[in-house]
Amino acid sequence: MEKEKIRCECGHENPIGTKLCAVCGRALTEEEQQKKLADMRYDGIAIRSKTYNKSIIDKIWNFFSSVKVGIALIITNLIAASIGTILPQEFYINAATEEAKKIYYTDLYGTFGTIYYNLGLSDVYSSWWFQILVAMLGVSIIIASIDRGVPLHKSLKNQRVKRHANFMKRQRVIAEGKPTVAQANTLELAEQKLKGLRYNVRREGNALMAEKNRLSRYGPYINHLGLIIFLVGVMLRLVPGFHVDESIWVAEGELRAVPGMDGYFIYNEDFILETHEGQAQGEQLKQGVNVVAKNFQTDAILYKQAEGSLPGQIDNLEEVKSYEIRVNHPLKHEGYAFYQMDYSLNELHKMRFALTNKATEESLGDIVIDLTNPDTVYEIDANTKVEILSYVPDFDGFKDGEPQTASPSPNNPAFIFRMYTPETPEGETSFVAIKNTLEPLGENAYKMSFQNIETRDKTGLTIRKDSTIPILFVGGFIFMLGVVIGSYWAHRRVWIEELEDGTIRLAAHTNKNWFGIKKELDALTEFAHLPAYADQVDLEKEKEKEKEGDNTL
Repeated sequence: MEKEKIRCECGHENPIGTKLCAVCGRALTEEEQQKKLADMRYDGIAIRSKTYNKSIIDKIWNFFSSVKVGIALIITNLIAASIGTILPQEFYINAATEEAKKIYYTDLYGTFGTIYYNLGLSDVYSSWWFQILVAMLGVSIIIASIDRGVPLHKSLKNQRVKRHANFMKRQRVIAEGKPTVAQANTLELAEQKLKGLRYNVRREGNALMAEKNRLSRYGPYINHLGLIIFLVGVMLRLVPGFHVDESIWVAEGELRAVPGMDGYFIYNEDFILETHEGQAQGEQLKQGVNVVAKNFQTDAILYKQAEGSLPGQIDNLEEVKSYEIRVNHPLKHEGYAFYQMDYSLNELHKMRFALTNKATEESLGDIVIDLTNPDTVYEIDANTKVEILSYVPDFDGFKDGEPQTASPSPNNPAFIFRMYTPETPEGETSFVAIKNTLEPLGENAYKMSFQNIETRDKTGLTIRKDSTIPILFVGGFIFMLGVVIGSYWAHRRVWIEELEDGTIRLAAHTNKNWFGIKKELDALTEFAHLPAYADQVDLEKEKEKEKEGDNTL
């Protein structure tokens, strides 16, 4: 179905909703005809959101194209983002499980922290509702830009030189009359001066149009483009591979898969802590005084799986880089950076126990338990073995008869052993923790005697990659460019027509800084001997002042 058209007296057919004819500039609607000054905001061209409001698509389009809705969405996004700054977000805390995260917020911030976590505010920027708000803002910017920017571009691109008298007289700055000096080359002089003022001049018979700084009208839409690119960069941070911000703890001698880097492994060859002179590291720790580190670093080796390897396969790793990671000196590879962020000294690593006869104190043999990866069964000989029925790394008491752990770290290890010996082939059960041994099934003949413990240092590394930084930078740069263009440039146009009787008709318009265009018109009027111009807005103000004066008298 062909869209409705409005036919102007000049014969041109304009789309429904057009206020000023695209060819001659004549007012097309009764409302526009009653205005003393022409509506030049979009050069009177039809705007979709101000024309159609019937279908559901029209209503959705009009909703998102509304300036008020756009401002409301910006404010809503700012409020939502500010909520995420009240308490630290989840990716800034050391908590691997959801339960650990909840405990963190509850312990540090009490009831408020619990509510904050339960509402999902601890991970605001990754939440679905925040991403919806960002997406809605992006849709609003795109629709508003299309709704106003495309018609404006068409209008400016197809400007005509010669305009109707009605258009000329309804501009803010106008002039009409004979040249102040008798001459036959008024338009040539005007053209010469306008070109000297850096206007682009077009001639059409006895009329000319001069224009400069048209790009200023596109300033807001350049802003919109920058914002859209910036928002795309923000949303891409949720796409795997674009943004990585992970933490990992690696003990000395340990090989760990790197989170966020599929196929890569990091090996902690050695951790080094250097303190300032006069501080004894061991003594300071015993006294409970914080060590002031002069330097702490991780001698690390980055490995990569060979091509064709299965996930987690570590028997064919290829060394990528060896590096001493220090504070502000990260290991970098393919856009990823490993930062030295934290450390933990003297963490429990291995515990040695002896299977001992309680009556004779005779040992049947020792077992060594790796606290990070304990075996299920430890065989001493053909008839003697120890089975671990249960292991809790950080013993925190019993619940319903079961031992509980406070964390996955071996801070306070506890075991339930089942001991098999030639004298007790059916086995004996014993619960063993540091400074605590229980025999829940009755008196045992054997016990697990603690012998010694091995400790090691752990390093805390943060792995970061942000491929969205260039996108955010480009978006921010384009946005600021739009701000400069829209704020400091002014779109100026001058129309001049010479009538058959030698009368000169002039009109001028600018989207801002009327003082600046008037200075240029002063120079043009003097050089080309044009009739004096008048500012209709100023004239109206003077009339109002005169009326107020008369009423006062």
